[in-house]
Amino acid sequence: MTSMLYHQGNRVFQDEFGSRRLADRLEERSRAAFSDDDKSFVENCIYFFIATADTSGHPDCSFKGGAPGFVRVTGPSELAFPDYDGNGMFKSLGNLAVNPHVGLLFIAMHDRPKRLRINGSARIDRDDPLLAETVGAQLMVRVKVNVIFPNCPRYIPSMTLTAPSVYVPSVGVAPVEPEWKGFDSFKGVVPPRRA
Repeated sequence: MTSMLYHQGNRVFQDEFGSRRLADRLEERSRAAFSDDDKSFVENCIYFFIATADTSGHPDCSFKGGAPGFVRVTGPSELAFPDYDGNGMFKSLGNLAVNPHVGLLFIAMHDRPKRLRINGSARIDRDDPLLAETVGAQLMVRVKVNVIFPNCPRYIPSMTLTAPSVYVPSVGVAPVEPEWKGFDSFKGVVPPRRA
């Protein structure tokens, strides 16, 4: 049987540590379409982590944040999220432009810890209809989901959210520029905000 989640490298360790049957049971719980609970969780998260790689396989991991609803489940096996003004490196988007494979980790550290992993293929959209209704978005990223699976939350610390980030774009609120953009070492190289 061909596995959606595991390759031979995974299987070697599963066999060494006696966890192949457990891994198979977890794979049985994976899916390619969002459940109602998945959709609710994803759309209420205020951040997630995205893993990308370039054409040589060199990885990058980035934090993406916003107000609840900044990530939207747009179809049974698709989600979309905005690209906001950042540090100008375009590590994630640059990787996605040359290698569409992506891994997303949605995690809740507040109230009841929870994690959900999503793997798929991403595309960058400069003309996405969601751009018009997403304050602060420069571009939209659409992810076609290959697999969704839960992840054990046992090592997630219990944390308290004291306040949302002042940098999260909001309707009718002028964007707050980060302090680092005014540092002498960046004078003359910070491009104007596009969105």
